[in-house]
Amino acid sequence: MARYLGLLAVFAAIGLSGTPVTAAETLVVTPQPITDEKAVFATVESISVVPARGRIGGTVAQLKVREGDRVAAGQAIATIGDDKLVLQMKSLDAQIEALQAQANQAQLDFTRTEGLVERGILPRIKLDEQRTALNVAENGLRAKTAERAVINEQLNQGQVLAPADGRVLKKLITVGSVVLAGDPIVTVAQQNFKLRLRVPERHARFLKAGDKIRIDGAEFAGEAAKSGVIDLVYPQIEEGRVIADATVEGLGEYFVGDRLRVWVAGGTRTAFVVPSNYVTTRFGIDYVQLRKGDETIDVPVQRGRDMPMPSLPDGLEILSGIRAGDQLVRP
Repeated sequence: MARYLGLLAVFAAIGLSGTPVTAAETLVVTPQPITDEKAVFATVESISVVPARGRIGGTVAQLKVREGDRVAAGQAIATIGDDKLVLQMKSLDAQIEALQAQANQAQLDFTRTEGLVERGILPRIKLDEQRTALNVAENGLRAKTAERAVINEQLNQGQVLAPADGRVLKKLITVGSVVLAGDPIVTVAQQNFKLRLRVPERHARFLKAGDKIRIDGAEFAGEAAKSGVIDLVYPQIEEGRVIADATVEGLGEYFVGDRLRVWVAGGTRTAFVVPSNYVTTRFGIDYVQLRKGDETIDVPVQRGRDMPMPSLPDGLEILSGIRAGDQLVRP
C-alpha cells in the first residue's frame, strides 16, 4: 500500500507540471442522476400452466405426446376408449337396421294400400292407418339415429385436446390407465414466458411497474444483452422477497424454471459521468487532463463502471479525483 501511495504521489507530481493549453475539446464536470442496479435472480415461468383433461371416462388407449413437445390449441394429444360405448354403438346399429326395415315395409304397405283405395277396393280409413304406421316407423328410425349420434359424439370426445399453444410439462398418466371424466392427462405451459423476479424487500420501494430490467448477454449463451419491462409487482412479500413479473423478448426457447441473473433498479444517486475518451491510463493509473488557468495538468482519478446514457453512449463513472465545475480537456 505504501509503495502504491508513493507511486501515486510521483505520478501526481509529474501530472502537476503545467503545460500550455492548446485548442482542444473541453468538458465541464457536472453531477448527473444515475440509477443504481442490483443483481437479483429470476426464473423463467409460463404465464399459466393448464391441464388437458379427458371429457369422458375410460381407458387411455393412446398417448401422442411426451414431456417437452410443442402442442397447438385443439391438437389431439391422447385417446380415451370406453368399451361400453362401443357396445352401445353396436346395439344401436342393430336397432337402426331393424327400424329401417320396418320403415321400408311401412312405405310399401302405404303405397299398396294407396293404390287399392284409389281403385275403391279398400276403404280410405285403411290408408290413414298405413300413413300413421309409416310415420311411426320413420320417427322411430330418426330417434334411434339421433341416439346413435349422441354415442358417436361421446366416442369422439375420447380425443383429449390441447387447451392452448405451448409445451408439455408433465405426463400424468400412461397408456392403459383408467381415468374418469375431467381427470387431467398432461399439463401444458403456455408459450408466452415471463421472468419472475424475487427482489429483497429492502428494495421494494424502488420497484414499480414499467421499470426497465437488464439481463447480461452471458445468460443467453453469448448472445447480446437483453432488456425487459416489469409488468406487475405483487403486493404480498414472501419469505422477505418481493415478487414481480417482467416481459423479455426471446424467452420462448427457454426451460420453464431456468434461473437467470437480472439487473433491476435499486434507487438513484448523483455521480460524475464523463466520456471514456477523456480518460487515459499510464502504468495502471487512470488520468484526466484538468484545465487550470492557462495550463492543463494530469490528475489521477479512480475509474468506476461503464455508465452508457442516451446522451453519452460511451459514459464512464469517475468515483474520485474530480469535482463539480472542473474543466476537463480531451487528450
